[in-house]
Amino acid sequence: MRKIKIGIDVGGTFTHAVAVDLADFSIVGKACVPTTHTSDKGVARGVVDSMLQLVGDAKILAEEIKLIAHSTTQATNALLEGDVAKVGVIGLGKGFEGKLSRKQSDVGNIELSPSKYLSTFYKYIETTDPDWKNSVPGVIKELLAAGASVLVASEAFGVDDPENEEYITKVAVEMGILCTPASRISRLYGLRVRTRTAVINASMMPKMLETANLTEQAVRESGISAPLMVMRSDGGIMDINEMRRRPILTMLSGPAAGVAAALMYAKISDGIFLEVGGTSTDISVIKNGKPQVKSAQIGKNRLFLRTLDVRTLGIAGGSVPRTDGKHITDVGPRSAHIAKLQYVSYANESNFTNISIEKVKPVDGDPSDYLAIVDPKVQTRKFTITPTGASYFLGFVKDAGHGFANMVNIKNAFASLSVIFRRPAEELAKDILTISAKKIKPIIEQLTREYKLDKDMLRFVGGGGGASAIVPFTAEYMNVEHKIAENSEVISAIGAALGIIRDSVEKNIINPTEGDILNLRQLAVDSVLNMGASPDSVEVTIEIDNQNKKVIATATGSSEMRTKELGAKSLNDNELSLVASQSMKCNQGSVSIEGQTEFFRVFTSRSTTKSFLWFKSESRTTIRVLDIEGTIKLQLSNAKVIMLPCQNVKNELSRIISEYTTFGDAGALLPDIFVLYSRKVLDLTGLMIESQLISVAELELKNTPPDQNVVIISAAKK
Repeated sequence: MRKIKIGIDVGGTFTHAVAVDLADFSIVGKACVPTTHTSDKGVARGVVDSMLQLVGDAKILAEEIKLIAHSTTQATNALLEGDVAKVGVIGLGKGFEGKLSRKQSDVGNIELSPSKYLSTFYKYIETTDPDWKNSVPGVIKELLAAGASVLVASEAFGVDDPENEEYITKVAVEMGILCTPASRISRLYGLRVRTRTAVINASMMPKMLETANLTEQAVRESGISAPLMVMRSDGGIMDINEMRRRPILTMLSGPAAGVAAALMYAKISDGIFLEVGGTSTDISVIKNGKPQVKSAQIGKNRLFLRTLDVRTLGIAGGSVPRTDGKHITDVGPRSAHIAKLQYVSYANESNFTNISIEKVKPVDGDPSDYLAIVDPKVQTRKFTITPTGASYFLGFVKDAGHGFANMVNIKNAFASLSVIFRRPAEELAKDILTISAKKIKPIIEQLTREYKLDKDMLRFVGGGGGASAIVPFTAEYMNVEHKIAENSEVISAIGAALGIIRDSVEKNIINPTEGDILNLRQLAVDSVLNMGASPDSVEVTIEIDNQNKKVIATATGSSEMRTKELGAKSLNDNELSLVASQSMKCNQGSVSIEGQTEFFRVFTSRSTTKSFLWFKSESRTTIRVLDIEGTIKLQLSNAKVIMLPCQNVKNELSRIISEYTTFGDAGALLPDIFVLYSRKVLDLTGLMIESQLISVAELELKNTPPDQNVVIISAAKK
């Protein structure tokens, strides 16, 4: 029997659903329905409709479905539109310390977006009063009378002892009121930011709970008993019960689903992922097999929430050119959809041989210089050419997800525009794409600097329905390799289906001990296990942020292990060597295996370059780590590779740290270290002290047989 995961992506216009066979990641079926914004069941109706259409069309049996996961724009849209509940905040404290914390926990009204505010009401409880617990029901009733419909409990050091916050939550729940204890949302110090984050979480709960309940009910009524998961903002998935507790984690889950697909489906270990829609392009970095994350903001307000670092630009497949009547002066940010213009690329009403142009204003406040194409035979509609049409015209589109464009119309339109602008058609098309690429280039360069990406290993991966309109030309313009992900038009739905269960636990710890780190690690592991991750699949990374005095433990795992028994094809060493040599852009004969485990092969290639002015030779070692299915898991340069039995790892790590530690303004910098064992890659790059690094490595390797091969890869920190 097949083992199938279903992924559903809720977009602004359409809701896509896909079914993925776990045996080989093949697509079993696709479905697309309009997003049901106006339904009495909200977007949940579209989630279920797309799923049922998919199951019917692809003839999928209920018992074949092992997991259903969906991304959602609901949390983000609710915040942008101010469609949130009013929140009552109960601050807790004692004595002089309590008076100071009282100011911090009273966060006032929070600006969500221009002219949109989240209203809060505040009450303070002095916990030195022996009778304070008896006052809680009355305080809750006062906040409800003031206008609050959900609550937050927040105490200055609630992260150290959450008992009081949990007591208020218990009383509220018994009274039928939703309540968020701030310590449940974040374990970081910083009362104002922690309270603010909890308030935003609480404000989403009524709407998100309603959607979760409707979705789960409809799925169960269809006879499917598989776990129901929701995409998180950091690229992972969580079960629907966790979403009920922490809906804030679903913010920005749409872009996160695309990045998850780049990792799991397109199998990108290092690169820049560009997900291109009709209106905007989301750009993000994948490095060493992981997406890059940052602290989230709402309006101008910082939150204790980690989201993918996604840069969004108003340039995409449907962006409308702008003109002064003689030249193409700009492209976007308005799209054809917003401007109520039809795509020449997909139109059937005109052959575009007898046209004129007009300058239009898409929305009040916009410039009135957007290019509209008018055909006197078509009175009811106006058209426009976009980067999609330009890319088709210049031959950059090799695959089309929703169907190929009308090339006759595109060629006729460019020929007519060539006469109007007195400029060759090819140059007009290139102008549109060059302007688009010039907008993307600075973002790529900024990300390359910020994340210290090796320019020699840089490549673009395109996803989304508009990927072919933007990515191929931009890659050529910047002299960077690129690929368009297979099934790119439904890449986010695929990402939801293949998303990894994930959770991060952050805590402020000054000078963390090995015990502190291991305790935090266990909290992260327990969280993903509780959400259904297979114990054997769980991987943990530890990051120590000395500047902000905090430790971050991130655990990931899958709900079901992919094994050879599921049908995954293994490649032999010669086939893997070919993949590695193609990635390293060198002759296969110059590639050698430097280390291996049961599931990984480490390939190296050495080259020498000479400096003309200084007559020096510089040696460079390029490394690729591949799993036996041919997926590149790591790509590094100028690193050392050592293969050894597990029992010798501790001593070897001490030697590597001693030999390759460098010293800078911030003190000692340990080398970047990765350990390959069994089917896992242990990333130790976030640890700052030898004892911490070795303790984590020992814990991870404790169940590995002493004589089993382990590979250590190390490089001096850049």
